[in-house]
Amino acid sequence: MSTLKNIQELQYRMNQSIIGQEKLVDRILIGLLANGNLLLEGLPGLAKTRAVKALAKELEAGLSRIQFTPDLLPSDITGSEVYQPELDDKFVFQPGPIFSNLVLADEINRAPAKVQAALLEAMEERQVSVAGKTHKMEPLFMVLATQNPVEQEGTYPLPEAQMDRFLMKVLINYPNSESEAQILRLVRDETKTSVPKTKNEALSQEIVFKAREEIQNVKVSESAEKYIVDLIFATRYPEKYNEELGSWIDFGASPRGTIALDKCARVVAWLNNRDFVQPDDIRAIIHDVLRHRLILSYEANAGGVGPDQVIDEILKVVAVV
Repeated sequence: MSTLKNIQELQYRMNQSIIGQEKLVDRILIGLLANGNLLLEGLPGLAKTRAVKALAKELEAGLSRIQFTPDLLPSDITGSEVYQPELDDKFVFQPGPIFSNLVLADEINRAPAKVQAALLEAMEERQVSVAGKTHKMEPLFMVLATQNPVEQEGTYPLPEAQMDRFLMKVLINYPNSESEAQILRLVRDETKTSVPKTKNEALSQEIVFKAREEIQNVKVSESAEKYIVDLIFATRYPEKYNEELGSWIDFGASPRGTIALDKCARVVAWLNNRDFVQPDDIRAIIHDVLRHRLILSYEANAGGVGPDQVIDEILKVVAVV
């Protein structure tokens, strides 16, 4: 079976467990193949945690869950040096839950900035520094953070530096009525303990690494590259396109946004069995890549203009070369 077929099989299995959230599953796989971290935002009960568990179940990978609370300490995430008097080297590093393949940072905005910052080094550099020593993460490492968009009491906004380290911010919506009925039937079946269930063989991590190698060979033409750069520059200098767009954006996307858009567009092209990027691949993923990287103005917030609406306008005014 080809690498693409294996990844498509993984996607199919996850969709069997996460009914009505095909886009969520698709974005999780894009993040996995692009070697990035994801921020999942949605109301309670929309399968954010279940989706991460489904990925860990179908992939040969360890899963660590960190429940973020106001009293959490940075060492609760990274680990710490523990005194061992019986050893010659008195202090031994005890790894924290960050040392896993898949890290579920549940309700990440419930912990203060100091705790959230404990993730920064791991997310960007794939390492953790404790007591002057550097500890490397696993080759397959991914942070999947969740947050609730409407519950504001007892929450802390994520620092811009941390937001920028998320490859994508994925918004999760309610399933349709047909999917809701399928969810009911799925949960009923899962509660029938008398029926033994066949377990699928988990996908090897080597398949993911092989897929990443193939994605590196996906070509980005000069025109596609220019389109990506033009879209990013439109977030930084929106007044050059029209006055209204200029009044909406205070600060645009950083070079991380450019790199993320390029990575994700190549993954989308590869998943569509192509070895080159089309403008449609860029447009298909741009909202998830940029919505958390734009800092909107007071005028935009007062007028009820959100990041997705701003990105829609940018797609209208930036021409494909």
